[in-house]
Amino acid sequence: MSSQRIMDIELLRGIAVLGVLFHHLQDSLFAVPVPLLEAIHLYAQPWWGVDLFFAISGFVIARSLIPALRGCSTPRQTWEQTRNFWLRRAFRLLPSAWLWLALMLLACVFLNRSGAYGNVQANIQATLAGVLQYANFRFADSFFHYEYGSSFVYWSLSLEEQFYLLFPLLIVLCRKYLVWALLALVAVQLFTWRTPLLMVVRTDALALGVLLAMWSAQPSYARWEPTWLRRPGLGLTVLIMLSAVLSFIATDRFTFTSYRIGLIAVLCAVLVWLGSYNRDYLMPRGLLKNLMTWVGSRSYGIYLIHIPAYCLVRELIFRLQTAGLPSPAGHPILTLLVAGGLIVVLSELNYRLVEMPLRNRGSRLVQRMGVSRTAVPSGATSC
Repeated sequence: MSSQRIMDIELLRGIAVLGVLFHHLQDSLFAVPVPLLEAIHLYAQPWWGVDLFFAISGFVIARSLIPALRGCSTPRQTWEQTRNFWLRRAFRLLPSAWLWLALMLLACVFLNRSGAYGNVQANIQATLAGVLQYANFRFADSFFHYEYGSSFVYWSLSLEEQFYLLFPLLIVLCRKYLVWALLALVAVQLFTWRTPLLMVVRTDALALGVLLAMWSAQPSYARWEPTWLRRPGLGLTVLIMLSAVLSFIATDRFTFTSYRIGLIAVLCAVLVWLGSYNRDYLMPRGLLKNLMTWVGSRSYGIYLIHIPAYCLVRELIFRLQTAGLPSPAGHPILTLLVAGGLIVVLSELNYRLVEMPLRNRGSRLVQRMGVSRTAVPSGATSC
């Protein structure tokens, strides 16, 4: 399968990260309740963007990794493909993640008069959990018990890292039974009450993304292409409707809570399916889609940066107020614009100076290892 970027998937990444940013406005950016946000949250909670990220990750990773591993004929080739996958993921994800963990911890120590970043001890423990990839388990343990720290969003990153570590092994072990194993994983979770622990190890959206990637290699995938979405405006209408339904399901007004996460996972997989054809079904080409795909391409950095940016704006407002200077306090729109501008600048810098250089370095490292493996040893002589 092609590893070429699918722009409609980038669009979905943009929608996912904007939903998470909106969900975290109250309490993370605004220390006091904002009536409009509270009113919206009664009927719409866009935290399902995390599950959309999971479905996208399962799809994008599986469409290249499964064919690569199934094409291996020896254990050595299998190990090399797995090692290369792990190396690329590490260079893609860890530098930015560790950078912003370190910056948040430093801000907690030196830029925290307002207390926006939380206490130092909680942030030290949260930083350790983020670096060692057990943040999801610490997040579950902290529910209603103790302060997690300002890097709480790392729970989902830890879950994805665990998936990246174990998924190649699952492919190798299950082989032709992989589809059935994934279907069982989805079915079991669909009818399971999600305790805090099960919420932070939820893998149904990831599994559905993988199943979609496997289906995309079959002839029936082309036959089921939703060509009816070519009618002008219909695809965008479907996108808005599905987003609205997902946002409602995520609220307390949705009473079938036992099936909430499973249903969200299925609908997120439907969105990924519609975007996977890369036919502009969900949104026509134009300025808005270009903007959303830009957001999607920077979504990883935006996800990492938005909480420290929110906390920094709160700290800035606090210092301006205590100094008797004009501040955005009491002006939610102005506060939102300041925070949004900061996120845009920092995420672009992160993308250009950290994310892409390190991703390219990881790719070059994998290429060099492949070349060195096939090169003739320096002491060898030809016959």
